[in-house]
Amino acid sequence: MLLANGPPGSAPQDQAARDARSTGVDLLTREGLGAALKGADVFIDATQSPTADDASADFFRRATGNLLTAAEAAGVQHAVLLSIVGVDQVPDLAYYRAKVLKEELFKAGAVPCSIVRASQFFEYIDEIMSWTAEGDNIRLPPTLLQPIALADAPRAVTDIATGAPLHGVRDVAGPDTLALDELGKVTLTARRDARTIVTDPDAGPFAAVSGKALLASDGAHIAPTHYLDWLTS
Repeated sequence: MLLANGPPGSAPQDQAARDARSTGVDLLTREGLGAALKGADVFIDATQSPTADDASADFFRRATGNLLTAAEAAGVQHAVLLSIVGVDQVPDLAYYRAKVLKEELFKAGAVPCSIVRASQFFEYIDEIMSWTAEGDNIRLPPTLLQPIALADAPRAVTDIATGAPLHGVRDVAGPDTLALDELGKVTLTARRDARTIVTDPDAGPFAAVSGKALLASDGAHIAPTHYLDWLTS
């Protein structure tokens, strides 16, 4: 069973909890949750909070608590959580603190779990740049990232979900380490976008990240797709 919804800010909180609204499953009200988990051996939780502020912690506390309680009652044998590489290394970001809380709930739950931390998706680079775009300039910090193609991440998650529970964490990342401002420059060049990347260590939420906090740890699964290949394909 896969639980997923859109990125933060894409919907009101009650809507975001409806991981599969067309099937009537709601993580906040628990509507349809037991029936959806019945007979499932494993579930993958890729749900996100609808906001990136302090309210995200309450959302995860409620939704995750309901999910894990229902999974235990249904006899699920493996709980897989999709999280973020380096999430516990950035305490100044409220959303990252909330994701750490969610990881802790999984670890403390009765269902054996695997936590898969993925790096930032290639497909989100445009959104990240939009946060600090001002006219013809885009301000970005030189934060080190190891982004991954969205298509590569599910394969790695599925491999883990179909195996024995890790009872721990595994990172999943792309093959290239690039500074965010450099990612912006590469992106604009490949698209013949005339805007200018301005390196600004204080620009946007990723300015709160220091050093190698968002790079994959030793033993990580490294996906095959390079960012430039993805851009030009």
